[in-house]
Amino acid sequence: MKTELLTIPCVAGHEEEIAHAAALLREGALVALPTETVYGLGADALNGAAVAGIYEAKGRPSDNPLIIHVPNDLSWLSRYCRDVPELAWRLAERFWPGPLTMILRRDPCVPDRTTGGLDTVGVRCPDHPVTEAIIRAAGHPIAAPSANTSGRPSCTTAAEVLEDVGGKIAAVVDGGPCAVGVESTILDLTVTPPRLLRPGGMPLEDLRAVCGEIDLDPAVLRLMGEGERPRAPGMKYRHYAPHAPVTVVTGDPDRTAAYIAARADGKTGVICFEEYRERFPWSVVVSLGPVSDKGEQARHVFSDLRFFDQTGVQQIFAQCPDPDGLGFAVANRLKKAAGFHVIELEGEGP
Repeated sequence: MKTELLTIPCVAGHEEEIAHAAALLREGALVALPTETVYGLGADALNGAAVAGIYEAKGRPSDNPLIIHVPNDLSWLSRYCRDVPELAWRLAERFWPGPLTMILRRDPCVPDRTTGGLDTVGVRCPDHPVTEAIIRAAGHPIAAPSANTSGRPSCTTAAEVLEDVGGKIAAVVDGGPCAVGVESTILDLTVTPPRLLRPGGMPLEDLRAVCGEIDLDPAVLRLMGEGERPRAPGMKYRHYAPHAPVTVVTGDPDRTAAYIAARADGKTGVICFEEYRERFPWSVVVSLGPVSDKGEQARHVFSDLRFFDQTGVQQIFAQCPDPDGLGFAVANRLKKAAGFHVIELEGEGP
């Protein structure tokens, strides 16, 4: 299959391309779409056969549920979800469009293939005008997991999407690089108190300002067991992983840099804070961004992980940000890429 590249930097003046992308989705084709978080591999969420194509193109396990994307119109929430709690309306009013996915009871019109057989569905409104216009033109919600091969780091540019799934899907919409760089935060509103299933582009601190108490699902901090069933994307399976094994080192940046430098050689890849990149002269080094700039770290984490697949490194060490703000999501992605192989240096020497 030849994958069409549609360059749509903005809505104005690109109405024909937007209509074409929407028509492909209505016909059951797969179209990769830009969002503020990462690129998504889109299909009509109400078309079970089209959604099955997402799993095939990505090599995604069939019990890994998908998120449906809707435009910035709250009436769409009640079309595809039932028993919507008052808190969901408040969160949508406050944070949509934006990187927040809410887990709600699904309406029967949403097929099992979209939800992984669950009676719930994740729904969000992406903050990207081109993709919102395409969803509106398509007339249906769009199921769109990250547009990468399953298990690999997510894609934040159209070029990375083509590298992973080019030739397997109908089209890629190039709307520029993603502004946030990590996937949406997923909050389960079918339980009390609400439960965080995945940290992401909406900081937990902002959600607690509206929700009050929020529980953390154990899968945020560890791998899920073989018999456990994921309630949202990114919970169960190894994600974001480059080919070489990753070790994440947490703690004071000076100490984590010293720990890594003592173990790094010419066959080692290092993901480090910008201030420490000169500490590893014999290794292949990429910068995560300055220690204090969590937004920059979020924009770099996936491209940094993907970079090492172009090299011959045999192991990768990564400095880990503290968990404040977006640092929680960046740390989660690094730890998942490492299969939660983490060295904690608090209270220790290097």
